[in-house]
Amino acid sequence: MEIHNAPFKNAALTTILVVSDMQKSKTFYLDVLGAELFREYGGNSVVLKFLGSWILLVTSGEPTEDKPDTHFVSPQHPDKVSHSFTIRVEDCRKSYDILKVRGAEFITPPYDWGAEIRCFFRDPDGHLFEISEYKGV
Repeated sequence: MEIHNAPFKNAALTTILVVSDMQKSKTFYLDVLGAELFREYGGNSVVLKFLGSWILLVTSGEPTEDKPDTHFVSPQHPDKVSHSFTIRVEDCRKSYDILKVRGAEFITPPYDWGAEIRCFFRDPDGHLFEISEYKGV
């Protein structure tokens, strides 16, 4: 593919997460994960800078003209996942300890798979995060 014809030149990726309680989620992302607050819009959306990317927290929303038949809803069944975030770290156990003290609720402690040590936690609405330390083979 030719670079000069790239569809997303000078672009940035923003992930939209639908949350049920904006204040609770904002507190989690700022205080537990260490995201930076960039901007807030009218109490129903918050823009965060996180690990070189953007996260847009929004409350539930109805379809609009540019996305007809599309409803924004927070996760309904946390045990059924359609997406997750993986955060690559140098030391999974250390990251686990820090986040646990800050209030993250982990599904299990770090598990050593040989080439990788990983563990999972959820935000207040059940969005899934993985901490992964790649050790190689």
